[in-house]
Amino acid sequence: MRIGYPCLNRSIGCTPSKTFRLASYTEERLEKTIAANLSCLQKILLYNVEHGLLFLRITSDLVPFASHEICTYPWQEQFAEIFWDLGDYAKKHGFRISMHPDQFVLLNAPDPGVLERSIDELAYQSSVLDLMGLDRTAKVQVHVGGVYGNKEASMDRFVMNYSRLDQKIRARLVIENDERLYSVADCRNIHERTGIPVILDTFHHSLNNQGEPVGTALSILAKTWAEHDGIPMVDYSSQQEGKRPGAHAEHIVPVDFSQFLNDSRPSDFDIMLEIKDKETSANLALGLAADDPRLVTHTG
Repeated sequence: MRIGYPCLNRSIGCTPSKTFRLASYTEERLEKTIAANLSCLQKILLYNVEHGLLFLRITSDLVPFASHEICTYPWQEQFAEIFWDLGDYAKKHGFRISMHPDQFVLLNAPDPGVLERSIDELAYQSSVLDLMGLDRTAKVQVHVGGVYGNKEASMDRFVMNYSRLDQKIRARLVIENDERLYSVADCRNIHERTGIPVILDTFHHSLNNQGEPVGTALSILAKTWAEHDGIPMVDYSSQQEGKRPGAHAEHIVPVDFSQFLNDSRPSDFDIMLEIKDKETSANLALGLAADDPRLVTHTG
């Protein structure tokens, strides 16, 4: 069980998500921005090793406009050595790496243009993990998508479009349950038709379920992960008080996280903390899990 956080680290004085307006796009600006973002990603990896946080979700904005038609700059070739070195460092220290496209990625979209742009974005994110030399345990996670007036037809469309994806994308792709439309049971149904692994989002499950306790949901979804996919990934968060249902908390709630650890036994998985204060809550979670025999904070 590795513990991690998504995309940004607020303690190191840089961001791996620098970007700029499309109207001011130049190859020179893109090259400088990618270099700065990769440098910051390296600092995040160094911080995480020092603190024992071995699960990291890389920002989608690492390479600005990578899936946009304007981007013809050969960034894969120009930065190949840096990507490889970052991946080598991640493998050496036992990291689990993932990515998570924004909500505009919809594999079950009825609009061909939306689908095409979604596939382009998935190709970009999969290529980042490939350039790092990471195995199939490094994943790109997506939501199933919308319902578009007919949930069954929308699930069928996801299955059909998934089957048409390049194998390099399918090898990386995982789905997660959401808080309104697609439950654990729905995602399991899609797995049975495609073989795609399913991430349990514990917060979403608390809002959209068929009565399964979290431990049961973990056991159900663990079976969707083949050995080559690695142990399951789990997204963990809780409700922000005073906000709309589904709003992620600013800080981890220690008593709730400790209860989750207890309820999740004996399942093993890697935990992505979708908490807004990022590494601050991740470090607290490490302390709360310190006596858990599942916890991994270093290798070798």
